[in-house]
Amino acid sequence: MDEKRELLDLLLRNARESVDDLARQTGLEAAEVEALVEELEDEGVIRGYQAIVDWDRVDEEYVQAEVELNVELDRETGYEEIARRIGKFPEVASLRLVSGNYDFAVDVVGDSMQDVSNFVSEQIAPVPEVTQTVTHFVMETYKERGVELGDGDEDDRLTFSP
Repeated sequence: MDEKRELLDLLLRNARESVDDLARQTGLEAAEVEALVEELEDEGVIRGYQAIVDWDRVDEEYVQAEVELNVELDRETGYEEIARRIGKFPEVASLRLVSGNYDFAVDVVGDSMQDVSNFVSEQIAPVPEVTQTVTHFVMETYKERGVELGDGDEDDRLTFSP
């Protein structure tokens, strides 16, 4: 496996690994790992480091919704321009151009369902190129970016009936 890819995979699993641990796992020297991480950051490959939060364990309101957007392009406006306008809002946690029945998948966060609903109806829907929005509120998250959430006491075996 390519050194960069192996290092990126390790950082995706745990961005708080020490340089020494990363070096041991990759077979590189610690100085090589530091230089490689710095190079990846300078190239814009690594854009940041984030914690995975189990919001059910926090005493704060937090609502997430997945919003489907359909857009209609014209000669002057492409997907990148629409993405730039929509992505500027702090409520937009992620924004992806996707294939399928809609054009963009948008993860929106807020303090309440009303906040998210208002944001979509007042900020996203009025964008001239947006022709349709469909909002799906996240009711429960079981796994986030490869990490299982919850209390950990569940029996992970699948039920089997003959």
